[in-house]
Order: sequence, then structure tokens, then C-alpha cells
Amino acid sequence: MNHFPAALAGGLSLAPVSSPAGALPVDRRDAENRLRACLEQGLPLVPDPWTEVARQCGLGRDEVMERVRRWQEDGMIKRLGLVVRHRRLGLTANAMVVWELPESDIDVIARGLAAEPAVTLCYRRVPRPPRWPYNLFCMIHGARREAVLEQLGTIIRRHGLESIPHSVLFSHHAYRQCGGRYSQGDPS
Repeated sequence: MNHFPAALAGGLSLAPVSSPAGALPVDRRDAENRLRACLEQGLPLVPDPWTEVARQCGLGRDEVMERVRRWQEDGMIKRLGLVVRHRRLGLTANAMVVWELPESDIDVIARGLAAEPAVTLCYRRVPRPPRWPYNLFCMIHGARREAVLEQLGTIIRRHGLESIPHSVLFSHHAYRQCGGRYSQGDPS
């Protein structure tokens, strides 16, 4: 999700703080470090996760919401999303489709693939020829390989990608998934 829910709207702001050379005072820096560490652990599964994060970090809920909003505006947080355990949902036929696209076409094709309901993830990578010429990756999850390959065939025909080199890589093992880690130590 690219933006926070409407709960962030409403003009929340922090009191101005003066400090030399724009640096945050130590206690504010510590509070931000605790908040970053808490967010890296993921939001708790409770009715109001932001209040719980605030409690864990020793901050007020409004202050947490304002800092996260500011981090989004500054680009420090690009997106917030869920880590879905596909196999637990019965989606055991998980395919990474890698494409070798002309640079001139990659943006348009990537937008089209990302808009496909069957595509759950689509991103660009730097190719490493000659062994790895692929520059666009997308994921398709399904319960059966045949169904995933059918969906892929439909996508290829719909976007006119029949002549585009690609490979389909089905996963055999689910590795632990987590978000980025930027803090050191335990958030508590």
C-alpha cells in the first residue's frame, strides 16, 4: 500500500525542536530508533496496531502516526504491506516468471503485467548476461502448476509477449520472509 489510511489525515504534527545543525536531540533520536525497530518486527495483529506500537516504543499514538507519515513523505518508507505465507493458504505452485525485455519496452510491459490480477509481484532487476539476461521478474501464485501455466499463457497472449524470451521458475522451498531490517538490537 503506498499511502496510509485516512487516520493520518488531520494535520498531526510534532512540536518544533531546535537543535544544532538540524540534528535530533538524543531522546528524540532514541525514540525514532525504537519506532524503526518496532516497525521492522511488523505490526501486531490487534484491533489498533498503531496504539500498541506506540506503547511498545514509549511514544504517543499521534507521534507515531506523524513520524511514519513523515518517513513516507521523505521516502524512507516506500510502502507498507503484508507478508503472506502462500503455502499455508494452499498456494504451493508459486512461479517466478523472468523476462528478457528490450529496455525501450520494459516500463510499458511492466505496468501491464503488474496490473494483471494473477501477478502478485512485478519488479525490475539488472540483467547479468550472458548467464542471466532477465530484467523483469513477476510472481504468479496458484494451487496447481497447470493453473499457473494457464494464467501465464493468457497473460502472454493478452500482452503480445509470445516472442519475448522468458523462463518460468517454480519454487520448491518456502524461505522465511520478512521486511527490511535497518535497526540494531531488540526494540524493547
